[in-house]
Amino acid sequence: MTDPRQAIVEHTRRLADAAAAAGPDAPVPTAPGWTITELVEHLGQTQHWAAEIIERRITDPAQLPAEMAELPADPGAWPAWLAGSAQRFADACTDEALAAPVFNAAADERTGGRFWLSSMLNEAVVHGFDGEHAAGRPPRVAPDVAAALITNHLKMLTSPTWGLFRAESAQAVRGTGQTLALRATDAADAWLIERRPEGATWQSGAHDADVTVSGPAGVLLLTLTRRLPLTAVTVAGDAALIQHWLDNTAHVAG
Repeated sequence: MTDPRQAIVEHTRRLADAAAAAGPDAPVPTAPGWTITELVEHLGQTQHWAAEIIERRITDPAQLPAEMAELPADPGAWPAWLAGSAQRFADACTDEALAAPVFNAAADERTGGRFWLSSMLNEAVVHGFDGEHAAGRPPRVAPDVAAALITNHLKMLTSPTWGLFRAESAQAVRGTGQTLALRATDAADAWLIERRPEGATWQSGAHDADVTVSGPAGVLLLTLTRRLPLTAVTVAGDAALIQHWLDNTAHVAG
């Protein structure tokens, strides 16, 4: 698989290129209310923030960094600033750091380092798309990277902290056994979601379901993260079921 650290650096570079092409005041249609300036600031600050968590091996959420990196006022300095934030995070994610005790905001089975690595990959890829779309460029996400992020997306939506902090969403995706299948057409990856009374669950693998959503892994990812419309993928079965899932699984910011 593509090294996620390298992918973070590459997708951050693409965002920097797209930001320069679009201009600092350009709106970001896939992140309503945001400008390119806010998109660049968010990604760079988040990468620096997460890097510090790993560098300091923070385990107590009360000790999370309180200050954010400052976006340079000159847009001409943004490519170097973003390159620095992405590389700082990538360098922090040594094999030792990924195995070490670090705060995991999802409170799932992953080490904190693995959680932050997946989260920052998601930030770089999805917000990278936001920037490229704003600049009129087509999406470019490698199938293996997209598949890893779909898995991360499902882990987040079924994590203990999602139910705590996004109780409305967690409640909405409960059900009575309804099933949704996701299938990548450019990779061997597939996923099955089951909506149970106690909460949604998921597993890897191809299965029959009430609705099957298929398409290239990158398009599936961008549809699940509500960057592309449902019409971008192929839907077989109960379309209302996948639409309801999308309507109730948005992340809070960005």
